[in-house]
Amino acid sequence: MSITKLLQISRPRFWIYLLGPYLIGSILAFEPMQIIWQWQFWLGFIYFTLPANLLIYGVNDIFDYETDKLNPKKQNYEALVTPAEHTSLWTWITLTNIPFILAIYWLNPLTLFGWLGFIILGAQYSAWPIRAKAKPFLDSIFNILYIFPGVIGYTLLANKLNLDWKLLLSAGLWTMAMHTYSAIPDIEADRASNTPTIATVLGTKLTLVYCFVCYTLAGTLLAQFSTPLGIMIAIVYGFMIGFSWSHNTAKIFRLYTYFPVLNTIIGLILFWSIVIWYR
Repeated sequence: MSITKLLQISRPRFWIYLLGPYLIGSILAFEPMQIIWQWQFWLGFIYFTLPANLLIYGVNDIFDYETDKLNPKKQNYEALVTPAEHTSLWTWITLTNIPFILAIYWLNPLTLFGWLGFIILGAQYSAWPIRAKAKPFLDSIFNILYIFPGVIGYTLLANKLNLDWKLLLSAGLWTMAMHTYSAIPDIEADRASNTPTIATVLGTKLTLVYCFVCYTLAGTLLAQFSTPLGIMIAIVYGFMIGFSWSHNTAKIFRLYTYFPVLNTIIGLILFWSIVIWYR
C-alpha cells in the first residue's frame, strides 16, 4: 500500500480532531511556553498525526466496506479501501501504532486510562464484537473517544489524573454532536446497506435537533469555566444547525466539508484562551 493511500485513509483534514484535544490537554498540564522543550510532548504530537488517525479511520474503512462501496463520498472525498488491501492496512496500523503506544505508556503508566478509552472506543466503534457504528445512539456515545488524546496529553505531562469532569463532559458532548452531524450525509448509503445509525433512526430533522441539544449542553458546561467561550460554542454551532435545517442532505454535506475548518478555528480560540488567560 502506497504512502499516498495511507495518507488518504488517515484523513489529514481530520487530524486536528485528535491533535487538538492532545494539545489542549498538554497545555492544561504544563507551562505553555516551556512545553516545546519537552521531548515526550513531541512524541505524543507525532503519534496523534498519522499513526493515531490511521488506527481510527483505517479500522473504520476495513469494517465499513459494504457501506462505503455504496457511498458517493468515498469516490471523490475519501478513499475506498478494498478487501484486497485489508491485510496491508492492518500491517501498517500495527507498525505505526504499537511503538508509540508502548513508549508513551512506559514514560508514564498513568496514561493507561487514556489509552484504554482511546483504543477500545476507537476500534470498537467500527470493529466487532461491539461495532457501535451500527448501534444507534451508542454510535454517538462512542465518539467521546476524541477526548482521550487530551487525557493522554494531560496525564503524560502533569503526572496526575485530576481533570474536571464537567470539562470532560463538555468536550464529550461536543464530539458526540460533531459525529452525529457528520452521519447525516451518510443516511442514504447506510440505509441501503442496512446499517442502522443514530441518523438513520432519527432522520435528518431530529438528528439536527439532537446535535443542537448536545452543542447547547456543551456550551453551558464550558461556560462554567469561561462564559464567553461557552456562549461562542452555543452560538456558532447553533447557527450551523439552524442553517442546515432548511437544506437537503446534499447541501448539508457541502457544509459538512467545511466542518474541519470550523472546528479548527474554534479549537485555536480555545487553545489560545487557555494559553493567555487560564494558566
